[in-house]
Amino acid sequence: MNSQAPSEPKVDSTLSKGLTILENLAGSLQGKGVTELSKELGLTKSNTFRLLQTLVTLGYVQHLPDKTYAATLKTWRVGRASVENLNLRDMAAPELTFLSQETGEAIYLAVRENLSVVYIDKIDSQKPIRSWNAIGGTAPLHCVGTGKAILAADFDKLRDQISGALTRHTDKTLTDAAALEADIVTTLARGYAYDTGEFRERILSFGAAITLPSGEPIAALGISLPDINLPEGGVERYGGLVSHAARSVSAKLGRG
Repeated sequence: MNSQAPSEPKVDSTLSKGLTILENLAGSLQGKGVTELSKELGLTKSNTFRLLQTLVTLGYVQHLPDKTYAATLKTWRVGRASVENLNLRDMAAPELTFLSQETGEAIYLAVRENLSVVYIDKIDSQKPIRSWNAIGGTAPLHCVGTGKAILAADFDKLRDQISGALTRHTDKTLTDAAALEADIVTTLARGYAYDTGEFRERILSFGAAITLPSGEPIAALGISLPDINLPEGGVERYGGLVSHAARSVSAKLGRG
């Protein structure tokens, strides 16, 4: 008896192209014109224009005064809602508590927003000298442990975007693309990112990405502390702790 392989689900071509345009614009630092988008995505200019008009009408894209197009905050809100629907805060809460108990330092849960991270949950430091960020606070992706962890996990997708946005914040900030890429390789090899004071002077941070079963990073856990608080052997210890905690949350996502 011949068994027939199940057919692949049919993909709507127009929807697929529209989402491709939206993803491209959402990942861009600046607006793009019809010609630029059509070349990048291999679409005709007329098709690109029609799809952009639909996205503008639906509120996902805006037409800027310079005639380019950019993603709107509606795209961001949809993405944020999908993270909320994963109950990420509740899911990661035991790991945040674990890291706080083990280190006594500031612990963060962060998600990516364009080329920054946004802190969506935290446990404050128990130390007299401490690092501090507010929930809702942001930091550049290439400067802090949580951001660098997410960047490393999705570097193939984000490489071109981040290379033009390596802003300097301290004398330790990685502003050279080659230096950042070398740091990414190290991050992936050891399983955690390490910020040596690249965003704020003398504030260190460690981060590890929380990933879906596909490997896509959706968030990161982080430990932040003044350099004066770092104990002997602390880099390996804190890096190992945050890596272990992030893997634990990722495993829960896999079971979900």
